[in-house]
Amino acid sequence: MGDKIRTNEHVHIGVAVAVDEGLLVPVIKFADGKSLSRISAEVKEFAGKAKAKKLQPNEMEGSTFTISNLGMFGVDEFTAIINTPNACILAVSGIQQVPVVKNGAVVPGNVMKVTLSCDHRVVDGATGAAFLQTLKSMLEEPVRMLV
Repeated sequence: MGDKIRTNEHVHIGVAVAVDEGLLVPVIKFADGKSLSRISAEVKEFAGKAKAKKLQPNEMEGSTFTISNLGMFGVDEFTAIINTPNACILAVSGIQQVPVVKNGAVVPGNVMKVTLSCDHRVVDGATGAAFLQTLKSMLEEPVRMLV
């Protein structure tokens, strides 16, 4: 906000949705206080409204962090640009089955690349790396997100 940094009390997640006319970013407000199933339901609801051209302007305002997923388009890696006034944007790519080493043996494994772009005025690289480390851990053991 000009020369000031606003600290938000809650997390409002913008979720990029591709539509014929371009990109819309509906916002899951107060995501930090919602269950994973509730967030999933809201994302599906907003995606449907976006594609039906029924999103309201207030449903696309106030994001603090955005997620952009191009995996369904076969994209295996990309870097997303931060939308003001967000602190970060997470670029999620597609899942690829590739050879990985597990317990000393080469086996098929699923790999997904993510890239975190941070506004370094508010989130430094070490904090971003810690976030990615936590995200990786949770994606590798998703049951942890349900507890």
